[in-house]
Amino acid sequence: MSSTPPKPAVSPLKASTETVTSVHNWTDKLFSFRTTRPAGYQFTPGQFARLGVTVGEETLWRAYSLTSAAEENELEYFLVQVPGGQFTEQLKNLTPGDPVLVEKFSYGFMTADRFVDGEDLWMLATGTGLGPFISILQDPMVWQKFRHLILVHCVRNAEELAYQELLAALPQRPHLAAGGARLQLIRATTRDAVAAPGNLQGRITTLLTSGALEAAAGLPITVEASRIMMCGNPEMITETREILHQRGLRPCRRAVPGQFVTEDYW
Repeated sequence: MSSTPPKPAVSPLKASTETVTSVHNWTDKLFSFRTTRPAGYQFTPGQFARLGVTVGEETLWRAYSLTSAAEENELEYFLVQVPGGQFTEQLKNLTPGDPVLVEKFSYGFMTADRFVDGEDLWMLATGTGLGPFISILQDPMVWQKFRHLILVHCVRNAEELAYQELLAALPQRPHLAAGGARLQLIRATTRDAVAAPGNLQGRITTLLTSGALEAAAGLPITVEASRIMMCGNPEMITETREILHQRGLRPCRRAVPGQFVTEDYW
């Protein structure tokens, strides 16, 4: 990608020009990159940032969930290259040292502090919807607030199961382990002819309806104990919401506590 700085027409009150510090390719289409952090930038794990790149005479903006821990000096994003997508094609070609615009405010309401109670936090993700949960699971508050943390990541093929080493190492971080929660990682694939050992096979909604998801976790989903966050494919979110409604679970509202929150990632 050209190292030409973004056009100065963007107000410094709205965004700052940050620098790419590293890029990691998970597959030919899935990648993560990190940037410097704007001075004074604040976010709650689960929120997203708005990024800008300049293409010709135009500055394009898109929203991406933050995967980095809230206290890190850099910001990280996990995304997929969209075929024909002008914005992601620009990002896919980033190299360390390239400029990226970052708006000075964070956005979004899929945060763990939306739940006023509950013992088990279920995090259901498809594809790059995993991103916000990487950030949430690095938050000590979450490990203190819940007894069980269940991350379900569903992808097409096993090669798309990103961040596995980081996730497996989280319980060994002293400041997280001190919270006392137990982390369970449940992986599922939909297009592998045979699921790899330890992985489930099928869509999240299918596994939820059949009971396979709860069996894998060794925990039931109940109104009393379960709090659920969903991020990813809108179809998964719509169908899962319906399944949860049938079980008596309700979404969190501003003035009404509930059992689940969602983020559409498309």
